Amino acid sequence: MNDVTRRELLALAGSASAFAATTALVGLSATPALADTADAPLRPGAPLLLVRDLETVARYYQEVIGLHLLHQDKDEAYLGAGERPLLVLRRRPNIDLEPLGSAGLFHTAFLMPDRPSLGRWLMRAIEDRREFVGAADHLVSEAFYLQDPEGNGIEVYADRPRAEWRWKGEVVEMASLAPDIEGIILSGGARPSDTSRVPDGMTVGHIHLRVGGIPEAEAFYNGILNFDVTARIPDATFYSTGRYHHHIATNTWQSAGAPKRSGTITGLASFELIAADQVAFDAMANHLLAKGGRRDGEMITVSDPWGNLVQVRRA
Repeated sequence: MNDVTRRELLALAGSASAFAATTALVGLSATPALADTADAPLRPGAPLLLVRDLETVARYYQEVIGLHLLHQDKDEAYLGAGERPLLVLRRRPNIDLEPLGSAGLFHTAFLMPDRPSLGRWLMRAIEDRREFVGAADHLVSEAFYLQDPEGNGIEVYADRPRAEWRWKGEVVEMASLAPDIEGIILSGGARPSDTSRVPDGMTVGHIHLRVGGIPEAEAFYNGILNFDVTARIPDATFYSTGRYHHHIATNTWQSAGAPKRSGTITGLASFELIAADQVAFDAMANHLLAKGGRRDGEMITVSDPWGNLVQVRRA
């Protein structure tokens, strides 16, 4: 392990990030979760990001995050794990960079299948001197944060066993504590992965959004999409289906009062929600169509208050 990079990462782990500074502990009782993110009724799929430099951004997700390049042409790149798309990049060379304070993507959270996989990924990232912007133990998960070359946030994380999550009714306990970096690395065998590619079992665990207002976000993601609220902390709300800790999060830490996105800036354009089966899809489709959503072939599309398109499809 490179000592300088290790010291820098350990310093990051103990730093007060925006999330750590605003996170409050909630919940008391230990109750096992009923479903993980893979078999929840609805779970996140691939976000679509508009980028100016497709080659550079696509290379970052391959070399730093370890996503597989599934397909690329001059205008789009599909990246994922195994054969599963987890991210779509679309080339828009003449659009403006997303301005500070705008609504949009806070981060895409890539979920490792287990802690050893996270440990092997982390060891390789440290050996390769990758630049992190944060790290935390969230009680339900252990997470590391980065940014791609155009400023899109990224989380790479692994969940703790669901039996260790602590619930008080419908609210799950989360926090931002210094992570056990040594323990995470040791869980992976204390050596880098033999490959830079992430394991085939990686998924998109959650999508975290910057929004203009929490009441409006809850009215959409809880009121229209019917996602359960699993936690609230100052200026942020977390949502899920199937009693996962969160599939979607919204915050106003950097974006309070932000208007609707113009559609002509870099960053998030849309993201998927994947229905586990036909029953879950039909229920959501009927609900969203009654709320003003539209059918695009085998997909139902609805726009949140800030112009982010949410696309519901079957698994």
